[in-house]
Amino acid sequence: MAAEKKVGEITHFFDKISVAIIKVAGGQKIKVGDNLHYKNKSGSVDFTEPIESMQIFKEQVEVAKAGEEAGVKVSQKVGEGVEVFLV
Repeated sequence: MAAEKKVGEITHFFDKISVAIIKVAGGQKIKVGDNLHYKNKSGSVDFTEPIESMQIFKEQVEVAKAGEEAGVKVSQKVGEGVEVFLV
């Protein structure tokens, strides 16, 4: 399995609509179609899924660059501080 690269971290989670806000790490970018692995240090969060759509300030985008905060729909609950890796 190829090494994963940390691309960001969760800053907020909207429970009712199951949307996670990812702050993209410096020098990184994420795009629709990327497979992301979400995990925390305790192991209570650990799943991988593709980005099917992404928004920045309620605008649909294809790419989010370093320093931007993008909302992505996720199938599981994630909390602040959960790390996001590109698979």
